[in-house]
Amino acid sequence: MAIKRHESFAAPAGAWRRSEIVEPLGMSIVSLAEKLGVSLQAMSRLLNRRSGLSAEPAIRFEKAFGLRADSLLRMQAAQDLAQARRHGKSNTVARIA
Repeated sequence: MAIKRHESFAAPAGAWRRSEIVEPLGMSIVSLAEKLGVSLQAMSRLLNRRSGLSAEPAIRFEKAFGLRADSLLRMQAAQDLAQARRHGKSNTVARIA
């Protein structure tokens, strides 16, 4: 039997990055975008949970802050999966095997 993690453990990745990285350093979204070499719009969308984290920005966060890109991507994947499960409860796919 597989161990299931409750979806509430899937921390909102954008909010986490903002509260644990950006705010403690007193950085603005503008300065963070400049330092990571991304557009202000892309950084704002990422930190305000309007877009998810992909490999390229995860590597930028890794280089800038020493965070493991794979850990950041796992956090994002857990959030994405929890959201998909919440929205998929009305899914009518029957088990095959």
